[in-house]
Amino acid sequence: MKLGVSTYSYWHFKPDRVPIEHVIEEAARLELDGIEILHQQMASEANPYLQKLKRLAFVHGLDLYALSIHQGFVSPDEATRQKNINHTIHCIRLSHELGIPSIRLNSGRWGTVPSFDELMKTEGQEPALPGHTKDEAFEWVIAAIEKCLPDAEKYGVVLGLENHWGLTCTPEGVNRIVSAINSDWLKVTMDCGNFLSDPYEKLEQIANDAVLVHAKTYYGGGEWYTLDLDYAKIGNILKDAGFQGYISIEFEGRADAHIGVPQSVAMLRDAISQ
Repeated sequence: MKLGVSTYSYWHFKPDRVPIEHVIEEAARLELDGIEILHQQMASEANPYLQKLKRLAFVHGLDLYALSIHQGFVSPDEATRQKNINHTIHCIRLSHELGIPSIRLNSGRWGTVPSFDELMKTEGQEPALPGHTKDEAFEWVIAAIEKCLPDAEKYGVVLGLENHWGLTCTPEGVNRIVSAINSDWLKVTMDCGNFLSDPYEKLEQIANDAVLVHAKTYYGGGEWYTLDLDYAKIGNILKDAGFQGYISIEFEGRADAHIGVPQSVAMLRDAISQ
């Protein structure tokens, strides 16, 4: 298993965006193996900027291993779903230009619980829109992802469906989508901090299809919530599943990232070695 960091760890959607170049330099200083880029953190999509990031990562001895993007296919409006399909395909091609072999994929949400705090009380679950059903939503998501697969295969970019809020807040939801599509180009981004109760049992249920792991840490207390996760136990779950990919740090604490990320690196290196 390799250890990397998401650029998101240094920028939690605050007004002042932390440059990705700075995160690359910090990752090299910490002797990490690679970087996951948060799409919304990018300063540009122009080719000179993309090639600058690729070159900077290379000369620092780092892989660019994932692009974390946002999309949502849970909508009764076909035009909205198509807009998100187009965005995903665009990001697949963007990943290819950056030499990145995977993207983080979301299923999307109904949006019927607008408050994030309230959503956390339901552990990410929300009721369907009036007149619609959860089964409909799964059909929309599966059909949308299937439309993205030809480009994923053409450009060599694996789609990693994350256990996130909404349809994928349970392992059953994640596995329902992945098994229905049954493609080498759709696998799982296993987020260790997105199952808010009984996480280890749930993580075990999706670990076999994981191609990327998000390791959330919360030094200084979480920005949104805090979990006390046993990463030695999670490391054993991954070893049992035969996982050999990237563990990507997503530092979500209130501490300064230049303190919290090094603490996360030290903790995870120790946990994974056990």
